[in-house]
Amino acid sequence: MRRPKGIKTKKSVAKRFKITATGKVLRARAGRRHLLQTKSPKRRRMLGKAAVVPPTDAHRVLASLPFDHRG
Repeated sequence: MRRPKGIKTKKSVAKRFKITATGKVLRARAGRRHLLQTKSPKRRRMLGKAAVVPPTDAHRVLASLPFDHRG
């Protein structure tokens, strides 16, 4: 017998983004995986900080996380 189809969290999105208590969406910055010897220490340090996803794109992320009740 088939199970009823329900809504599911997109796990790839859940692993890449974090939702803050105020509802903002955070993401990791690109460019910190390899070839780091050519980047300055300041640049590497800044790449380690999380970036806020713009509100114009955040609604797409939140749509993929149906069980997050903060937003």
